[in-house]
Amino acid sequence: MKSLNISRIFSIKEKNIIVVGGSRGIGKKIVNVFLNNQARVINLSRTFVKSKNKNFFSIQCDISKTNEIRNSYKIIKKKFKKIDVIVNCSGITLTKNIPKFNFKNFKSILDLNLVSIFELNTLLIPLLKKNSSIINISSIASYFGFENNPGYIASKSGLSGLTRSMAYDLSKKSIRVNNLVLGYIYTDMTKKSFESKKKFLIRKKRNLLNRWGTTNDILGASIFLASNASSYITGSDIVVDGGWSIKGM
Repeated sequence: MKSLNISRIFSIKEKNIIVVGGSRGIGKKIVNVFLNNQARVINLSRTFVKSKNKNFFSIQCDISKTNEIRNSYKIIKKKFKKIDVIVNCSGITLTKNIPKFNFKNFKSILDLNLVSIFELNTLLIPLLKKNSSIINISSIASYFGFENNPGYIASKSGLSGLTRSMAYDLSKKSIRVNNLVLGYIYTDMTKKSFESKKKFLIRKKRNLLNRWGTTNDILGASIFLASNASSYITGSDIVVDGGWSIKGM
């Protein structure tokens, strides 16, 4: 039996990968690991990102604005023609000092975390190659109830449902769509909880590995879903949460 070439199976070399929200946090870490593994990365974010890496291309795009989405699509189509992977990583949570049941805040979170992702990907799908991959960055908030953040929880729950729907509809084109479901990862978004001794300990003890996750913890799963190693996986959740979601008493 011929042995498997592991490096080839997990290779993302020369793949054209769009990362939505790659200017900071988890998205930035994913951009860097893809570049380090010789992929070509197109970053879409509100902030234009400068880089000397010849394989990095930045487009300033607020995905909550239809005209900016369409302009970005035209640029990508003209410059890259075809895309291998889309990573949807942009997202916001509850705005500080705004009541949790504020409708305007609820709607703005859903618009960015869910509606804009659907609008952007609908445009980009025709550019995807056969056997390509869409990775939606979701959260354990799509599984559980957490206090004081209905907009974020609803948006991530909706994103998980959207992933299953897209996986079904795009299977005819051999396009895979999966969720990367994250637990508590230390980023700017979770910094407030991390720096609160009480909240830090609660979240640390709630998972089986008894620690917070770091952005390094999501890199292996990101490469896996972007590579041919996951070629028979679609409509699924890859959970990176330290065992939070399966912990009993």
